[in-house]
Parts: sequence; C-alpha cells; structure tokens
Amino acid sequence: MTEITELGYVTVGVSDIAAWDEFASQILGLEVVRPDDPKIRYLRMDYWHHRIKLVEDSSDDVLTTGLRVAGVLEFRAMHKILSDAGVDVRIGTADEAEACKVLEVMFLEDPNGYPIEIFHGPLVAYDMPFHPGRRMHGGYKTAHGGFGHMMLNRSVEFEDIHAFYTLLGLRGGIEYKMPIPMIPEPVELMFLHCNERQHTLAFGGPSEKRVNHMMFETERMEDVGLAYDLVKQAGIPVIIEPGSHANDQMYSFYMKNPSGFMSEIGWGGRSPTGQSEYYQRDAFGHAPVMENMKGFMVPA
Repeated sequence: MTEITELGYVTVGVSDIAAWDEFASQILGLEVVRPDDPKIRYLRMDYWHHRIKLVEDSSDDVLTTGLRVAGVLEFRAMHKILSDAGVDVRIGTADEAEACKVLEVMFLEDPNGYPIEIFHGPLVAYDMPFHPGRRMHGGYKTAHGGFGHMMLNRSVEFEDIHAFYTLLGLRGGIEYKMPIPMIPEPVELMFLHCNERQHTLAFGGPSEKRVNHMMFETERMEDVGLAYDLVKQAGIPVIIEPGSHANDQMYSFYMKNPSGFMSEIGWGGRSPTGQSEYYQRDAFGHAPVMENMKGFMVPA
C-alpha cells in the first residue's frame, strides 16, 4: 500500500535565529549546523542531514512539512493517487530536491492551505553521528517513527482534513473530547498515525498560527527531567506541567519556544492500538500554567 511512512522533517520560519541557536542546543539538546547562509540553520537529532530547517522569517511558524514515502515506486504511486483525486501537486526539480536534501520531492497543500513536501531518499550522514548540543543521558527516538509528532491548528472541518490525509495513508480520528473551563462544548482533537508512533500529526484549533506544538521523544526518561530542570533554570515559560497523556501514554511537558509556539519533550509513548477510542482527560498531571496559557489551546 502506498502511504506516508513518517514525519521526516519540517521547515520553520523564525524571527530570532540567535535565540533558536541557544534554545535548540542548550534546552532541546539538538545539534545546530550553521551552513554558509547566515539566515539558515539545520537541526539534527540522529543520522539524518537534518530534521528541522530554520529559516530567518518573520512568521515564527511552520513553513512546510516533509512527509516521507518508502522509495521511488511509492513516490510515483503517491503522485498518481493525488493527481487522480484532483489534488494540485507538482514534482520538484533536481535543484529543489537537492535543496531539501532528498532524492525526489513533490509539492502540494493540505485542505488548510498548509504546504507539504512529500519525498523519498533523505540524505543520511552516517559518517556524522548525532552530537547533542548539551549533555544527554541518551538520544532521541526516531527509528520507525520519524522525528516526533506535530499538532497543527486547523481552518477547515475535521472531515476535510481526515479525507485528505487518508489519501496519504494516515489513519486515526478524534481521540479527545476535552472539557475546558469557560468553553461551553468539549474541545475535540484529531490524531493521525502512519507508523509505530501513536500519532504523527494531530489537529486542534483554529488559531492564528499553523502550529500548536512539536514533540521530541527521548530514549531515556531522565532526559525529560533534565530538560525540565534546564527550562526552569533558564526562566523559559512552562505551558503544561509534566504529566502523562491518555492516548499515547507519553510522559511529557510543554514549554514556550523562541517563536512563541510550544515544544514538547516526552518519553515512553506507546504504539497505535489500531482501533478508535476517545478520552476526556489525561492520565495524570499536565496541569496548564494559566499565566502562560494565553494564545494556547490545551494540547494532547
């Protein structure tokens, strides 16, 4: 079956690239690579050339999402599936693929109007093992699950989003109907998976930014605690206190990054169950820090 295999990379527009240098290396523990262009940074967390590309840009938001397919045959098949469904899709040039550090790439948008790059053949720098920007007990969990997960805000109905991402081979649906104080109806959140990670993409919103948060999963629980201590010491706003989700059972916390959306550090997420179910609250913890919550939905 032709389907997306992982969230491979994202490109983020950032207004303060120097602040991101510090945050990415000293808080998240990512490896920061500085190319010749001073307006670009590559962030590494495994053998890949990069998992996040930072571009100096006033949006402070996700610019594009890179979704992987297994190889050239799947790439061709995915292009046909999308074209036959009436999706406006363009196969990139060799130069565009090289700029993305992949063998081939196609460009399209989801129903929200968010740019997507579907690709195969990422550049894997096996001669350059990941070198964290600070001490870590272990590394990041990326094998068989992509670099992490991302929650996006939405501007269209869940049904339209679900129908589009089903074309790409993702599965899932509504997993939270979460009561929120001062909101008359429970907030619904949709989660979609494509591999061993319980979810790869999630959708909440609507909101002004495209992105609500990006999650990075560590191999060791100690690295979640270490990151939390570093965040508190640095005076970075914590948005959601440590706790455990009900759907992916991830132990995690959320902080505000230099672009104003959330970064989640987590450990211990389970795989998809393969059957739908929904929850009304998390397992424990994850108390919102109310003075820091302005502009944010409660995530999952």
